[in-house]
Amino acid sequence: MSFKLVVAKRSSSSSKGGSTPSSSKWPLQLELDPSTSLAQLKKLIHSKNSKLHPSRQRITKEDKSPLLDDAKSLSQLGLTSGETVYLKDLGPQVAWSTVFLTEYAGPIFIHPLIYYYAPSIWRTNFEHSRMQSLALHLVLAHYVKRELETLFVHRFSNGTMPLFNIFKNSTHYWVLSGLLLSVFVYSPYYSASAVAGTIQDNDTFLSLCTVAFTLAELGNAYCHLILKWLRPAGTRERKIPRGFAFELVSCPNYFFEFLAWSAFTVLTLNAASALFAAVSTAQMTVWAIKKHKNYKKEFGKDYPRGRKVMFPWVF
Repeated sequence: MSFKLVVAKRSSSSSKGGSTPSSSKWPLQLELDPSTSLAQLKKLIHSKNSKLHPSRQRITKEDKSPLLDDAKSLSQLGLTSGETVYLKDLGPQVAWSTVFLTEYAGPIFIHPLIYYYAPSIWRTNFEHSRMQSLALHLVLAHYVKRELETLFVHRFSNGTMPLFNIFKNSTHYWVLSGLLLSVFVYSPYYSASAVAGTIQDNDTFLSLCTVAFTLAELGNAYCHLILKWLRPAGTRERKIPRGFAFELVSCPNYFFEFLAWSAFTVLTLNAASALFAAVSTAQMTVWAIKKHKNYKKEFGKDYPRGRKVMFPWVF
């Protein structure tokens, strides 16, 4: 028994970075086996149009709901024989892990470079303060942690994202967190002579900021591990996160990130640090709101009603 499927193009405007497929071969009239998976369908479409690599394809139903699980058969995804699905070309794609590894690499190389060449950049000789040396090590630890999490912890729902994102994301990390932050934090205004006798030269102050930053980073890492343990490798399975700070908010990983950069801002008492912390927090809040809404939509009444979005007991 054959499974007939029509693959048409969407007539609406294309998504960013992509386009609708050329109309010369569309719609496709396909006769498939009932057990054909979504991944096999994408490969078949690719064989008929070499431009449309499976990673570029977004296939949706008539109601625009996307077909997401490549491993499931078309019937398991709710399709019936004779139905029409719609295809969007998402444009050139790149692996999520590649984007993350690239964007986090920027600060790892930029901060030591600016730290050691700061006297040349500012055209004045000065000795770095203990605060500046500590700030350098905290930044490096943060981004090395992120690189390791990308390689060994994170499991992505989608394998790829638009190629443009590697430039957009890298601008945020390389310019704002890398160049801007390092130039001002490692400036002569925070040198050993400049902060001598101030709170930024106080052992207790430096220790408290370090402890706060470290605890926040550990909390963030543990949240990422909980999310990893929820999803078996190679699957798109989604469950309600439980335990630790997930009992308070939907996105505690973002909350701990906020705490870490707040501690860094207090340590450096620097406007560039405050700017980066503010921009990062604003972006994470947007993501947290979206994730919170998706959790509530997906799990409905099963999702804990008292759970906040990102900031415990507040929002």
